[in-house]
Amino acid sequence: MKKVFSLLIILTLITNCEDVIDVDLNTAEPRLVIDASINWFKNTTGNEQSIRLSLTAPFFDESVPPANGASVQITDSNNNVFNFVEDGLTGIYRNNNFVPVIDETYTLTIEYEGETYTGTEILKSVVPIDFVEQEDEGGFSGEDIELKAFYTDPANIENYYFFEFISDIPTVPTLEVYEDRFTDGNQIFGFYTEEDLESGDLVTIRNYGVSERFYEFMFVLLQQGSEESGGPFETQPATVRGNCINTTNPDNFPFGYFRLSEVDELIYTVQ
Repeated sequence: MKKVFSLLIILTLITNCEDVIDVDLNTAEPRLVIDASINWFKNTTGNEQSIRLSLTAPFFDESVPPANGASVQITDSNNNVFNFVEDGLTGIYRNNNFVPVIDETYTLTIEYEGETYTGTEILKSVVPIDFVEQEDEGGFSGEDIELKAFYTDPANIENYYFFEFISDIPTVPTLEVYEDRFTDGNQIFGFYTEEDLESGDLVTIRNYGVSERFYEFMFVLLQQGSEESGGPFETQPATVRGNCINTTNPDNFPFGYFRLSEVDELIYTVQ
């Protein structure tokens, strides 16, 4: 009798686990998302640039709605104006006559749905990647491939770096930020490892020069998105504000960041 009773309890639990649970999430008015990354790759003119504008969407939506019909421009300290024109209805706004100048201050201005958004940033330089070192016995298993992209930090200058590693295997790019507080003037490296990396794979390595404010912004974002940030019952992370504000209605602040960087790129073939 006890065995039958126990079996009934187990069957009841299994049946209950198959019930569909509808999660009633809070909704909010869409906010503007600004992806304004102006990248000047070394040995290029840097004239062709683009800015992506989109809107926030409900959690379970599979698509990200573009922000269409905005007026977008960047102005430098000499009042040179660079207008960005939307490519169809993609939410991508393009300019082909941008003039990048190291240490120049630029201001982004966006007019969208009757509101004005602005952000100001300095175009930061970056040192080249010296070389890449490969280790074939990395990771906890001792079998993962590790890459170190070495660069030489200039002495007596405060520098901040943003590394992007993109491999040709189907995985999300790896992003890292570094500062030179304890490595000023030394040769240091950006680090990348991926357990599925194999000989012959291509890895695009990009080193961006960034401001201190962007470093702090990205550092917090990466901390919140890391595997060590907590499980499903962890406290909800705080909203990380970028450097763009809504001057018309400050409460309706945008997400995203306006960044300008010189970039050094190296494409490495895994040995």
